[in-house]
Amino acid sequence: MGMELESLIALARDQGASDLHLEPGLPVAIRVRGALRVAGDPVPAQALLVAAQELVGEEQWGAFLERRSHDCSRTIQGVRCRINVLQSSRGVGLAIRLLASFPATLERLNLHPDLRRLVDRPNGLVLICGQTGSGKSSTLAALIQEINLSEARHVITVESPIEYFIRPRKAFVRQREVGRDTPSFEQGLMDALREDPDVIMVGEIREPETMRLTLNAAETGHLVLTTVHSATCVEALQRIVSAFAPETQAAVAAQLADVLVGVVAQRLEYRPDLKIRVPECEVLVPTNPVKAHLRSRELFRIASVLETGADAGMWTWDRYRRWLRQRSSFWTPGQDAESPDTEAGGPARVPPPPVSHSPQPGRSAVSPASGAPPGSPPAPSEAGRRIEIEPVEGGLEGLFRKLH
Repeated sequence: MGMELESLIALARDQGASDLHLEPGLPVAIRVRGALRVAGDPVPAQALLVAAQELVGEEQWGAFLERRSHDCSRTIQGVRCRINVLQSSRGVGLAIRLLASFPATLERLNLHPDLRRLVDRPNGLVLICGQTGSGKSSTLAALIQEINLSEARHVITVESPIEYFIRPRKAFVRQREVGRDTPSFEQGLMDALREDPDVIMVGEIREPETMRLTLNAAETGHLVLTTVHSATCVEALQRIVSAFAPETQAAVAAQLADVLVGVVAQRLEYRPDLKIRVPECEVLVPTNPVKAHLRSRELFRIASVLETGADAGMWTWDRYRRWLRQRSSFWTPGQDAESPDTEAGGPARVPPPPVSHSPQPGRSAVSPASGAPPGSPPAPSEAGRRIEIEPVEGGLEGLFRKLH
């Protein structure tokens, strides 16, 4: 990895940033506590292209040229990063999410301990929902870690990409990455059902086929955890049901009512007194009234059940916020020295299937010899695999100093 990119990630980490954006011809942008900050000189296109080629790798570069995007995860400067390499009108850019620098658990994420009950069940479906950047993946990893620390269960994850490596403690944990270890979420789920799992974690469900397989897995005696992009618990249920054809929605709603264990919606709020962002949650538990409204597809009625469901373990946003105000102790990064789990060694790779490079309609063909999208500078020769990036004038420290 080029020292320039490593230094940028290290400095973004020191600034408390959650995201780092690099675009050819534009200054570096970081997101701190939800606010985007831009500073410094434009980033050279050639430096980004070379960094992208190093991140994607020679084996997957052809697939990137086909799709014009690539998802991966790396540990850089001790920071676990989720990276999207993308083609834009300016060239090849990077969108980097800096993940938690500590093992994710409910305690370390400052979540309510009652969420532990969601993974006590031997089967069913747990949904974690929220908007982009709300910490869904961290909560999902924390719930898997709670199982891993306390129970001998076989856990299979299907993720795109793997964001948190989970070192097996009491559980037997297998993690598979879409695009590297399995071609798709659908294939990964079908494979998992033949691999004797107790718990299946699906990174996200967006397509109806993935949702169908997820519901079937929960119905056939497995505990399944996954995420949905929605702002509230009711919206998450509505999104799943409405993803299917109208003639099948009644059956899907009934199946969802039968397998549902719980829904957690969350968002992050900055606490100036703690200097960290703390998750606020809405928690829905499938009581008999909730299941009845779900089966009848009267989902708008579930909100009133949630308001009166405190005794059943439900939390509205307001109730959860009051609990946070009364809480006296919070975990903050740096409170202990435990480092996040990392992937041990370099796993043996099966060569990926050949990728067709035929141009898509409306797109110009990319020359495999050049190895770069249209309008990008030429790639470095195969002889020199090491990345050498010219430093930005003024130095990285000076660039980030302007953010203050």
